[in-house]
Amino acid sequence: MTETTKTHVILLSCGSFNPITKGHIHMFEKAREYLHKTGRFIVIGGIISPVHDSYGKPGLVSSRHRLTMCQLAVQSSDWIRVDPWESYQDTWQTTCSVLEHHRDLMKRVTGCILSNVNTPSTTPVIGQPQNETSTIYQNTANKSVAIKLWGKMSESLGKICCVRPHMERFTFVDENANLGTAMRYEEIELRILLLCGSDLLESFCIPGLWNESDMEVIVGDFGIVVVPRDGADTERIMNHSSVLRKHKDNIIVVKDEIDHPMSVVSSTKSRLALQHGDGHVVDYLSQPVIDYILQSQLYINASG
Repeated sequence: MTETTKTHVILLSCGSFNPITKGHIHMFEKAREYLHKTGRFIVIGGIISPVHDSYGKPGLVSSRHRLTMCQLAVQSSDWIRVDPWESYQDTWQTTCSVLEHHRDLMKRVTGCILSNVNTPSTTPVIGQPQNETSTIYQNTANKSVAIKLWGKMSESLGKICCVRPHMERFTFVDENANLGTAMRYEEIELRILLLCGSDLLESFCIPGLWNESDMEVIVGDFGIVVVPRDGADTERIMNHSSVLRKHKDNIIVVKDEIDHPMSVVSSTKSRLALQHGDGHVVDYLSQPVIDYILQSQLYINASG
């Protein structure tokens, strides 16, 4: 497949990120690597969306802290970004509504209709200004195709994510603003996929936990990329849910022949390590996140 005929993907991960760990970042990296290896996808960006404070999970610290820690964790990444929309709403938002927000925002800002598995879009999605003639797919020694395209999107979308905000304050670009630039678009297929661990996939099988219509939209319309943890049997999990079985083709399981140490890292282990003064916390969290936690005195006296 040529670069323009591959499906361009934005990976969106929702969760507490309480705190964000090296395992979360590894999940993004592993998913991107696997999708590229299939030869069918180009991952052009990643979005981290921390849950609202009213989610009600015990020990959940303020979204102000969680957003800042997430930003610190990805400050050296040129493709993963932090988005505060979910945290800044008046109340808790469903995963389905977060996915739909990003799809609709992208549509409003770019004028595109994002595609999904069932109804691929032929609408032009992203490209470059009319007065530019060089192709956005041209490789250079220093920049990959995916990063160039994500950068091009960032210029126009704004704009969808919180692009490198000041640590102490997150601000939004007006979603209804007229970008004012006439664009000549390359026709590409663009999808937003939910990125998750096998624990979230398994939660789909718990009766009454998820709204079934939401599950249909999440799995059927958007699709999921699953990075298994602790040797989870994803095939068994999918067979336990009628919705997951129905949309099995929309679920991409990242296969790894070797269990990576990061696959067992969790926020719970990180909080416990912090409470007990366990030096292994440096294996779980990046140093800027550890420094912020200690400076802000987070998790030290919290329940595990």
